[in-house]
Amino acid sequence: MLQFQENTASGDWERIASLAAEIWTEHYTPLIGAEQVRYMLDRFQSAEAIRLQVADEGYRYFTVGENGDFFGYCALKQEDDGTLFLSKFYIAKSFRGRGAGRSLLRFALSRFAPAPTAQVWLTVNKHNAASLAAYDKLGFSVVGEIVADIGNGFCMDDYRLESVVSELFEQ
Repeated sequence: MLQFQENTASGDWERIASLAAEIWTEHYTPLIGAEQVRYMLDRFQSAEAIRLQVADEGYRYFTVGENGDFFGYCALKQEDDGTLFLSKFYIAKSFRGRGAGRSLLRFALSRFAPAPTAQVWLTVNKHNAASLAAYDKLGFSVVGEIVADIGNGFCMDDYRLESVVSELFEQ
């Protein structure tokens, strides 16, 4: 049976960072290269980065797992304009395509109690065809492009995707 939880403890952040390293190394190395993967893991997905995101930036982390082990996680942040930013949303390869991601997203969104018409948005690498297809299946649409310098000579060349909260519960 799937287990969902909001993660607020440093021990959970270590476990999430470990899962991030596993998923990112497998999924993103072919897309952006090992050097950028290492940089992004350290800057955005390390236990310390997660701690700062939760403590200083208003992010909330959620996990899905079985028997006490995590195999997926997401992070959401409510923006000042009422939208929700889905900053992170990852499922380990062996668990993809089973509905766990959809269930995790619904669990996380339900903890915010946003208006049904509130927008949820995220960014996805333009060359990440598998993730773009998954987000389309969830009910997200491409609404624009974002190119962002993330430091150390790297940039993110992404699409911005959006959906309405109520539509994510109808799928």
